[in-house]
Amino acid sequence: MREIILDTETTGLDPEKGDRVIEIACLELLNHLPTGRSLQYYINPERLVPADAVAIHGITSEFLLGKPKFPEIIGSFLEFIADSPFVIHNADFDIRFLNAELARVKHPPFPLSRSVDTIILARQKFPGAPASLDALCRRFNIDTSHRAKHGALVDCQLLAQVYLELRGGRQKGFALDSLESSHNSLAKPQARKNFSRKLIISSSPQEDADHQHVLQKLRKALWLQLK
Repeated sequence: MREIILDTETTGLDPEKGDRVIEIACLELLNHLPTGRSLQYYINPERLVPADAVAIHGITSEFLLGKPKFPEIIGSFLEFIADSPFVIHNADFDIRFLNAELARVKHPPFPLSRSVDTIILARQKFPGAPASLDALCRRFNIDTSHRAKHGALVDCQLLAQVYLELRGGRQKGFALDSLESSHNSLAKPQARKNFSRKLIISSSPQEDADHQHVLQKLRKALWLQLK
């Protein structure tokens, strides 16, 4: 099963007030495990990034000046996601922003139903507990020391680990980086070693006679009907 972890960073909180996507990142999962394939773009929003937004993600207007605009990256973005479902932390936020960008290029919107929202999963599994990405990383002992500020790609990487735990946790002894080798394996039958020898124990003539004597006492014995 292929899924796409997806996250965005934006200039603000409301696309209807002109806020834009400035970073988009996707990370491919197969059977809930990262494959190592990812896609990430910084995007020129054609507007200034407010200081309060910069304080959250650290992405400045100056940094974005030479970056591609959304119409320039939409082709590779759509090719990467294909028709796979999304896994998003707070899906409503990201889908609203993506649909606002898609509307500008006259592309059909993404339905919210295409997304698995990990906030909803977390609240179902841990009612009343904090469900932020940071809180879930603490709950599952996921290292966030490399995350100084919010970033779409690093948040996708953290969310991949959180999502796996919310889905039941990794199997004992099965590391995330072992996925590629497991998928490349053709699972060919291996020669079985140390076959156990079949042991056949025969009954004695007296045991056979005793057995037949017991069967004759049974009414409508199934064994006799099959003879």
